[in-house]
Amino acid sequence: MQDPDSFTKRAASFGTNAVAYARHRPRYPDEAVEWVVGDHTRVLDLAAGTGKLTETLLEFGLEVTAVEPDDLMRAELIRLLPDVHARKGTAEEIPFPDASFDVVVTGQAFHWFDTPEALTEITRVLRPGGVFGALWNYDDVSVPWVAGLAELVGDAPHGEHTPRHERLGEASRETWRHSQRRTVESMLASLGTHSRMLVIEEAERVALFDKLRTYLWSRAETSQGEFERPIVTSGVKAVRV
Repeated sequence: MQDPDSFTKRAASFGTNAVAYARHRPRYPDEAVEWVVGDHTRVLDLAAGTGKLTETLLEFGLEVTAVEPDDLMRAELIRLLPDVHARKGTAEEIPFPDASFDVVVTGQAFHWFDTPEALTEITRVLRPGGVFGALWNYDDVSVPWVAGLAELVGDAPHGEHTPRHERLGEASRETWRHSQRRTVESMLASLGTHSRMLVIEEAERVALFDKLRTYLWSRAETSQGEFERPIVTSGVKAVRV
């Protein structure tokens, strides 16, 4: 089990690197967003960060509201997407009335929530028949060079998180494969936005990035300029009863 102090520190670490997060984190596939949203229109992007998922939701022509607790992350979202209604708030205290949304969706964040309290709040702001969905992007470790990189990074994946609440029906799951165009340096920049990298000591981070850079330059798949970073997106959703 992860140390609670370490968990809290990692959960709060992203704002210090908000600009890089917005620039280097991968998007979510359109198919994944469509799977969660369906034919609904009024959507809350919860723990929206810098708006990686918000941007895709807007491209679908949806009515999107963003809630993000970190002031620096939210400021970057507002800078990039100034027309979005963005509010300060957490999954455990969502600043909207009951039954305000058709969909509540969160990207790369459900594992940070205090799940029982968060799901009570999420189901409170959902209309009956509405959908709660969570999406995660993972590096595809079925690809050998990616598995080798992940071993060097040494950070455990989030694992499966299933929303269970008396006001939610049985959850369903889906996965999608896609990719992000990277170079050695932009791949390192992407990894640098991960919470583990943000909380370790500077000397450890420098040494680790030297190892990662050497590894990427040693692999035929990644040493010749631009390459595709293979990603698996995992999604889970459940209907508000």
